[in-house]
Amino acid sequence: MTEATLDTLTDILAARIARTGPITLADYMAEALLHPDHGYYATREPFGSAGDFVTAPEISQMFGEMIGLCLAQCWIDQGSPAPFALAELGPGRGTLMADILRATRAVPGFHDALELHLVEASPRLEALQSEALPAATWHAQVHDLPQMPLFLVANEFFDALPIRQFQREGDGWRERVVGLNDKAALTLGLTAPAPIAALQHRLEDTSDGNIVELCPALPAIVGDIASRIAEHGGAALIIDYGDWRSLGDTLQALKEHQSVDPFTDPGSADLTAHVDFEAIANATAPAAHTRLATQGVFLERLGITQRAQALATRLSGDALTNHVAAHRRLTHPAEMGDLFKVLGLYPANTLPPPGLEP
Repeated sequence: MTEATLDTLTDILAARIARTGPITLADYMAEALLHPDHGYYATREPFGSAGDFVTAPEISQMFGEMIGLCLAQCWIDQGSPAPFALAELGPGRGTLMADILRATRAVPGFHDALELHLVEASPRLEALQSEALPAATWHAQVHDLPQMPLFLVANEFFDALPIRQFQREGDGWRERVVGLNDKAALTLGLTAPAPIAALQHRLEDTSDGNIVELCPALPAIVGDIASRIAEHGGAALIIDYGDWRSLGDTLQALKEHQSVDPFTDPGSADLTAHVDFEAIANATAPAAHTRLATQGVFLERLGITQRAQALATRLSGDALTNHVAAHRRLTHPAEMGDLFKVLGLYPANTLPPPGLEP
């Protein structure tokens, strides 16, 4: 039976597992998100109230305005290089970059010098982005970005990269893999314990049964960005939910704004995992990286409250109520303010991005 004769991604994965054995969680996530016919990004409208989740740019224009002015100040601090690449990883519907471009229109020389580059793995999302950002150049991977000064934002990009999970047992680790149960349904299982060189240092801060996640693609992506910034100049803002060091099972599936079982009907829900910012920081040489900041503190340092107050003078009624709620959602510790973190990359001989500490 060929893949073309199978009706669902569940069928395709079950046939593959029955033929060759259990697959890694990373392989499962990659298929569930990016399968060309049945993957989530090929078949679903993820964003906004009518989709499965809402990202910060969809909540308020203020988010993109703050990011745009931060990157523009980095560009000015580095002598206003021309030309330069203004880039975004995983641009969604293009909302964030559209706000960045609008907010920086008045920065002298910025738009004349920029070349717009977007990194997107989904042809369907690329088509959506082309409606909002027709002047962009698209790339399937970070490695294809041009060799020039690079000013980049990655908002909720790294959380969608496939992960592997390892459960500690003694001085070894058992990988959590996706197999089939006795009813031929997809389920998690464990490999035999074995030493894992990449997790040797985690024996110091974990105990039996603890789960640690690794993102195989992360070091190369961050290293590629960092090497360009170190060689040519620029800055990168990485914004995502997660923390300094991975611990525990953080894989989640969202469908219509509700959590669902990640292994039921793959391709129908968004799959993400918390970002390990320590792993990002460890991959930034030869560029420098900032201290990790919460999104709320970062946006406040950039002046989002003053911007919110200025916009509020023109609003009333429900529009004002929604505006105040959006500001709170982006910045308050009980909302996105503490859950989301920000890490900046920059050349070691320059100032860090505004709002972040060296």
